[in-house]
Amino acid sequence: MQFPILSAILVTPLLGALLVLVIPREDVRTIRRVGVAFAVFSLVLATLLWIRVEQLGAGSLQLTERYSWIPAFDIWYSVGVDGLSAPLIWLTALLMTLALFYSAHTVEERVKEYYLLFLLLETGLIGVFVALDLVLFYVFWEIGLVPMFLIIGIWGGKRRDYAAIKFFIYTLAGSVFALLAILAIYFNTGTFDIVELARLRPFARDLRWANLAFWGLWLAFAIKVPIFPLHTWLPDAHTEAPTAGSVMLAGVLLKLGAYGMLRIGLPLFPQMFRYYVVDVPILPVLALFSIVYGALVCLAQWDLKRLIAYSSVAHMGYFTLGLCATAVGGTATQAAAASALNGAVWQLFSHGIVTGGMFFLVGMLYERSHTRDLRAFGGLAGQMPVYYGLMLVLALASLGLPGLAGFWSEFFVFRGTAQLLPLAAYIGVLGIVFTAAYILWKVVQHLFLGSLDTTRWAHLPDLTWWEQLTVAPLVVLTVVLGLYPAPLLATFDAAVQTLLRTLF
Repeated sequence: MQFPILSAILVTPLLGALLVLVIPREDVRTIRRVGVAFAVFSLVLATLLWIRVEQLGAGSLQLTERYSWIPAFDIWYSVGVDGLSAPLIWLTALLMTLALFYSAHTVEERVKEYYLLFLLLETGLIGVFVALDLVLFYVFWEIGLVPMFLIIGIWGGKRRDYAAIKFFIYTLAGSVFALLAILAIYFNTGTFDIVELARLRPFARDLRWANLAFWGLWLAFAIKVPIFPLHTWLPDAHTEAPTAGSVMLAGVLLKLGAYGMLRIGLPLFPQMFRYYVVDVPILPVLALFSIVYGALVCLAQWDLKRLIAYSSVAHMGYFTLGLCATAVGGTATQAAAASALNGAVWQLFSHGIVTGGMFFLVGMLYERSHTRDLRAFGGLAGQMPVYYGLMLVLALASLGLPGLAGFWSEFFVFRGTAQLLPLAAYIGVLGIVFTAAYILWKVVQHLFLGSLDTTRWAHLPDLTWWEQLTVAPLVVLTVVLGLYPAPLLATFDAAVQTLLRTLF
């Protein structure tokens, strides 16, 4: 009998949360140590899990566990992992570890509740990536909603109440549509098993109900990604969330919707995806709006945190574009579809690393200056050289500079899309141009170049050792994956090829 490592990964942060719950709130040091320790242990387990998946074969579901949960309705505790989910689980554990380590030096109010909520959030996030039952998937999907709502609402900025409520309403509305779609799928097929449903193709002969179920799932996933025009909650949530909350929101929470499209939406409704990409091209139009609109809005932002938030809208648009190209592909163009899908999946991982690191750095600057207005800065390259070096690497990765992690997602997405959706590819390239403009003009020039305002920033300190330790792993990963993407790409490709074989 194999060790139930997936259940162990799920239970570990939950046990950490329960332990934090019984520690007296006055013992802040112990709470912090326990929170970080359990996050580190989860990261160790996630690393071992990834290694084991590689050994067993990343192209198929591995380390599955299946136990009857609610027999009357054929609901199972069913979990598994493959080359799509294992890296995202590891990314979740890494960012949570860094977030709690950073928070140990910055958060002073209601520390007990803070660590409790973040550990509960980790359980919900990992649960989504391992669930193979629709009801189980939905439960974990909802678990992550409440902790993030409270994190924004309690430790956020001046407009935290507005941002938290907006986040909650948007995501809850999407969840309602998803629940209705899940119930409709069950009544049609008699099962909640995601793997079995991909084989059965719900409502294959009933286009009306197929449309309703497809759009129910799509709305829930699109809000989470988010895709234009369902993105408006994101800039407010990012801007008002505490630094660690923004990191987890951008690094992992946005990936839940994308993962739902990959694991549920596309395999269950490939015909609907193709119809709304080729016959009625709603989805690629929305993807292009996300890319171009998101980048253009960044050019108008002076709040650095809000700028990076809108950049996430643009970057996740590349994922959606790659997914659209995949839906077009057939047996004759499977290589192009594989390229587009590999690029889309790569975007999930690289965006988490790059944008998570940038949000950390924004928070570090705000702790020192108490402002995020780009117009207030200039000349920080000489004043904060370590900060400059780390931010420059991540900013250049965000614009897709070759040699850094962000390049490969755009390269593979456009490589596949240029063959399958050529017009969309040509329009989408504009997003790269606009991204380069706002990164170089707004971020690099206004923060680091020009003259330093010595009356305000002459004594602005550079990063401390623990701040460097927080961001350094993400910067190193950005460079290493940019120079040597082959191992991670091979992991993704194994799972992508399996998914494509089920579609065509």
